[in-house]
Amino acid sequence: MSNGTPIRIKTIAQLHRFQDLPMPQHPLISIVDYALIKDVPGVSAVFDFYSISLKRGVNKLLYGQQEYDFDEGVMYFLSPNQVLSAEGNANSDRSGWILFVHPDFLWNSPLAKTIKEYEFFNYSAKEALFLSEKEETIINGIIRYIEQEYQSNIDKFSQEVIIAQLELLLTYSKRFYERQFITRKITSHRLLNRLEDLLENYFNDERLLAKGLPTVQYVAEKLNVSTKYLSSLLKQLTGQTTQQHIQNKLIDKAKEKLSTTSLSVSEIAYQLGFEHSQSFNKLFKAKTEISPLEFRRSIN
Repeated sequence: MSNGTPIRIKTIAQLHRFQDLPMPQHPLISIVDYALIKDVPGVSAVFDFYSISLKRGVNKLLYGQQEYDFDEGVMYFLSPNQVLSAEGNANSDRSGWILFVHPDFLWNSPLAKTIKEYEFFNYSAKEALFLSEKEETIINGIIRYIEQEYQSNIDKFSQEVIIAQLELLLTYSKRFYERQFITRKITSHRLLNRLEDLLENYFNDERLLAKGLPTVQYVAEKLNVSTKYLSSLLKQLTGQTTQQHIQNKLIDKAKEKLSTTSLSVSEIAYQLGFEHSQSFNKLFKAKTEISPLEFRRSIN
């Protein structure tokens, strides 16, 4: 199959057949040696299950239009219904593993709901998690334990034990991502500075404001990052979400206009991209605890 509609792979058994792998030992969970995975250039696939990977020496992968070259050992996370495609030119020296987990395996467990709270499942490939040697040892230890458990005789405790290990794996991954935000401070703060410049230019450009207030999606696309990654990074650096940063910049601009111009509140609201001044008044008061008019009177 060439470029076109992605292949939908509904089950882990179907994936094993597609890759000419031995049939999985468990129908809902499988750990595969990455060296055994064959790339099919020009073919993209959509999985109906989660995948978590640790890879080394990987050829180029595409998530949507984002390309990333995995030259170091990294982890990446894929949730159901995301498109994955390979560019070919596979590296014969690549190594690592891929853990596949079908949502049905999590059925009737707390993780079935909480797994959606791990935002890194929605990061793009270029926002992968780079592990230290110590971190990689921890992650590999959990994977070996999961593999050992589902390869043993299945009993009524097997699912509970494996899910506990999956939760541990995800918790460590969250911790390591937060470490990555901290250890890559220069890169992270550059992104924060670019965000501030982007918002400053947006609120100073009447042509842009004519389109309405900037959305989180718009900001993330301009910064070339995923919305979830941007939000996670900002919360780690500043304690605020992307939406809060947008709103704070808007309030700063509103205060500037209320302080330095004689424009009415309605005119200022319109200039800042609001269709209705009531919405502007409500946001301003929520952020400052006073109305725009009260703010103007307080500085005069």
